[in-house]
Amino acid sequence: MPNPKNIVGPQVRRFRDRHGWSQSVLAAKCQIAGWDISRSIVAAIEGKVRWVGDYELVLLAKVLRINPLDLLPKQVDWGEFALRKR
Repeated sequence: MPNPKNIVGPQVRRFRDRHGWSQSVLAAKCQIAGWDISRSIVAAIEGKVRWVGDYELVLLAKVLRINPLDLLPKQVDWGEFALRKR
């Protein structure tokens, strides 16, 4: 995988699954909360191929009914973020 764009994607998926929601349901709940997001954007976040802004992280946590810190992984694989040499 190329350098990931976020570190929260797997946690978003885990908490979404705990609620029994599809990606479409999560997107709809985010839309109700004021964020224009689609199912494909949820998939890109969960797949770590889309960047997540701090305000988006907070909104995701609100919709998922968790603390924003719960979206941060316990450990980060820093090797995933190695800069490419030019």
